[in-house]
Amino acid sequence: MAWIDKQKNILDFTLSSLLRRKGKNAALVCVYTVVVFVLASIMFFTHAIKKEAMIILKDAPEVLVQRMVAGRHDLIDMKYADEIKKITGVTSAEGRLWGYYYDPLFRANYTLMVPPEFKYQQGEIAVGQGVSRSAVTEEGNIMPFFGMDGKLTSFRIRELLSSESELVTSDLVIMSEQDFRELFGIPKNRVTDLAVTVGNPQEVVTIANKIKKQFPDTRPIIREEIIRTYDTLFDWRSGIMLVVFSGALLAFIIFSWDKASGLSAEERKEIGILKATGWETADVILMKFWEGTVISLTSFLTGMIFAYVHVFFSSAALFEPVLKGWAVLYPQFRLVPYINAYQVATLFFLTVVPYTTATIVPTWRAAIVDPDSVMRT
Repeated sequence: MAWIDKQKNILDFTLSSLLRRKGKNAALVCVYTVVVFVLASIMFFTHAIKKEAMIILKDAPEVLVQRMVAGRHDLIDMKYADEIKKITGVTSAEGRLWGYYYDPLFRANYTLMVPPEFKYQQGEIAVGQGVSRSAVTEEGNIMPFFGMDGKLTSFRIRELLSSESELVTSDLVIMSEQDFRELFGIPKNRVTDLAVTVGNPQEVVTIANKIKKQFPDTRPIIREEIIRTYDTLFDWRSGIMLVVFSGALLAFIIFSWDKASGLSAEERKEIGILKATGWETADVILMKFWEGTVISLTSFLTGMIFAYVHVFFSSAALFEPVLKGWAVLYPQFRLVPYINAYQVATLFFLTVVPYTTATIVPTWRAAIVDPDSVMRT
């Protein structure tokens, strides 16, 4: 019972100590929460967008083959596909037609693509939600495009692509092969690139090397390289955000260091009084530990909750231009929450542990000094 009463007294004094300096502690919690919010938002968004990218790219072709001319991507002849199909281990090699179109009226770039099977007729298209918002158009309306010869060609919108797929279809325009070739002036035997399917996943790299050796003017790109590129890209963008907010992080580090360098005269006097009234050094340290824990955990949980709402309910509106990249047609979508124990643990040890530790060190230094000398200072 004596031990329980002692712990209760420590907790009661901890709460009263927090309330006595409520203004200072409230300001501290606000700054602390902002730091956690920024770090958590960047971490949540980066991991969630990576997860979405991995889910999308898992259905990408094992190998993409592009023809290079003067270091730039050029159209490739379908004869390449016929020869690649003869390579042992290759299941199929299909041509793809896709490209970019700049709309001078709305100053937006669209991605035009021919699907394997187009269910509408020539002169009809399907567009993404971002294209619909940019061009202020909807299903059934006419949408004009300037061809390679400068002539204006109009297409009727037959479908608005689902908002659920907006992450990858926001700027997409789907049309028939004949319309695509006429719009860009592409010959019938030429395609944008080749999608190669490999029977054995273990042989993807070997097949890519064979294609490169047989066709030196091509660049085979394996799916894993694309995934690594996206992974690096999002890491780089999240790094930019950390640099932008490095001032806030530096301020927090300086504050934690200041806490570790010593206590205020009022706090040292408070510790001296506690020691004089029979408190042991371990009791004083425990009291300050709980005080630091209350502040740090409150800030940590509040910052985490705000970051969760910010990323998964408002699509990271504050960081959107940097984290999503530059574009006119931003996709509007909600990321699927993806938070694991590693993320939470990393954030915890980056924010909570340093501050809590910083409150214990000066307390221990003050608690081991004679109470009379502490109260006289």
